[in-house]
Parts: sequence; structure tokens; C-alpha cells
Amino acid sequence: MIDRTPLLLLLLPALVFLAGASLPADGPLPSKKPAETSAPVSRAEAAPAKDGEPKAAEDAPGAPDAVPTPKEKPDEPAASPSAGPAPKPDSKPEPAAQKPDETPQEPATTPKTEPAPPAPLAIETEDPKAYAQCLTDLKAMGATFEETARIDDGKGCGIDKPLVVTDILPGVTLKPKATLRCEAALELARWTREAVLPAAGTAVPEDGALTTINQASSYICRLRNNAATGKISEHARGNAIDIASFTFKSGKTIAIQPRDEDSTLTGAFQRAVTATGCLYFETVLDPGSDEAHEDHLHFDVLQRRGGYRYCR
Repeated sequence: MIDRTPLLLLLLPALVFLAGASLPADGPLPSKKPAETSAPVSRAEAAPAKDGEPKAAEDAPGAPDAVPTPKEKPDEPAASPSAGPAPKPDSKPEPAAQKPDETPQEPATTPKTEPAPPAPLAIETEDPKAYAQCLTDLKAMGATFEETARIDDGKGCGIDKPLVVTDILPGVTLKPKATLRCEAALELARWTREAVLPAAGTAVPEDGALTTINQASSYICRLRNNAATGKISEHARGNAIDIASFTFKSGKTIAIQPRDEDSTLTGAFQRAVTATGCLYFETVLDPGSDEAHEDHLHFDVLQRRGGYRYCR
């Protein structure tokens, strides 16, 4: 039989120790969950921990990220008494309030100005001394004419002291009679005596003396070339005359027409009287100038700067 006494002696102290180390009446309880604040602080907003201090719970390893809550809109600053209402976001600023003593300012605009109407054309007034001398010279050349009443047809048309000329030289009739200013009549008389009569005597001596100058237009109120718009014609001032043809004692008539290539004496006569016309008149237009003058010579005494003459 085995003696178990030594074994019991060894186990006895262990049993006594275990009996004294009995479990406590209450076991360990888990730590209480810290109370949640109304707005948890996120990691980004947590202040960094000083050295030696434990990290905040949000920064502890394994701790779940706190769900951020939207920040409350900061209170708008109170408007100062002198400032106007704060502008609304994403809206155009309202115009500043008008002071009571200010009047609304109209936008600056450039006033439209209507073009001034053209000044009415005036009828040239004859210089009394020059007019008297012109009458004396015209009578000395043997012209037949009569003075008539002032013509004023409006729009600048008219003659201050018109003459109605029947014969431009003794024996040389204007047909029909022409209404002209004295200056135009005098130049026509000089041209006829000093240029036309000698050219006719050389070119067509067999036809006898020149008896008639057939004119197509003297005074008439119109624009140049009978146009609807443009400058007033010198005919409307009594300064111009159109010559259509020449008639001789034999009855022969030389009509004005294009004769630049006419090699006959008739062609030479027309070219001669046309060219000499520029010695007496400031403007000479012949059939070669334009279509409006294919059947007559236009002469006028329009004065230009520097004595310039227009001859075509």
C-alpha cells in the first residue's frame, strides 16, 4: 500500500492559497462611453497635443473617425449706420440711394444737330458804274437792245438788270431775241465782230454776209444740263447763251454738230469760231465736250479764280 501522506503535504499549501484567492463578488465593468458633445471635433480641427500629454481619442490608433457636422453659417456683421444694405450674394449691387437734395442725372448724350439749310442763292447785283460802261460799249458796237424789269424767279434764278437783245451787231440778228446780262451780250457782240465775221468771210465768202445767229437758249431758270439736282446753270443768271447755227445772206445755214473730223471749209469755220470763243467767254462747250452739247455751242461769262477758263 502506497503511502500518500507526502503528496498530501505538498498539495495542502496550494489548496490553502487557492482558497484565499477567491474571485471577487463583482467582476470588472467596461469603461463608460464618453458623453458626446453637440459638435464632435474632427481630427483636422483638434488642437495638437503638447509633448507628454496623451493624444485625444480621435487620434488614438484604431479609433473611428468622427463624422463631421456642417459648420454653422457665421453671423453676418452688423451694418454700420453710414453704410447701405449689404449686397446679396450672387446679385448685382443696388444703386446708392439718391440724396434728397440731388436731382437725377440724365445720361450724357451728344445732341443731334440738323444740317443747316443751304443759304438761298442771291441774284448778282450789278455794279452801277460797270453797268453804265457796259451799256455805252454795247451801243457803240451797234447792238439793238432794250432794258427791262428785274427778273427774280426764285431759287437764285434772275437778272438784276436784264437786256433783251434783238440785233447783236448792225445787220446781224439774234433769233429769237435773247435775254442776257449786259456783260454776256457785250462779249457776244465782240466775238461776232472780231471772230465770226472774219472766219465766215474766209470760209464761205460765196454765201455773203452773216445775217442771223440762231440761239437755242439764253435766260432760263434751270440747273446745269437740265439736271434734276446739282448746281444752278449760268443760263439762270443771264450769263450764258447757246448758239445752234449761223445763217448767211444766200440762205445757207451752218448748223453746229460734231465736226472734229470734217476737213471741209465748213468744218474749219465751226472749229475756228469755237476756238476763238475762249478769247471772250470763260466757258466754251462744243459737241466734243459731252452729249448735252452735241448740237450747239455753250458760251458763258462765269468768273473763276485766277482768270481760269474752261474750253472744250
